[in-house]
Amino acid sequence: MRKLITFTALVTALFSFNVAFAADASCEAKAAEKKLAGAAKNSFIKKCAADSASPAQTACDAQAAEKKLAGAAKNSFVKKCVADAK
Repeated sequence: MRKLITFTALVTALFSFNVAFAADASCEAKAAEKKLAGAAKNSFIKKCAADSASPAQTACDAQAAEKKLAGAAKNSFVKKCVADAK
């Protein structure tokens, strides 16, 4: 029984790591595309990983794209949309 619990915990941990790594790799690519470095890169990756974990964020980003919003208008819309979703 103890081996089963340990195995289950190990599989769960590895799966969680892979999901986080995939989001982090995507965020790393976006940071490289924007040519970020240092503290700005770290901040961007942290925010990107947090945002990608939220399904509401993804839906709101899609709505903003449909409305062809950009810059401050997009940020404001997405922020309000995510807050309303919660």
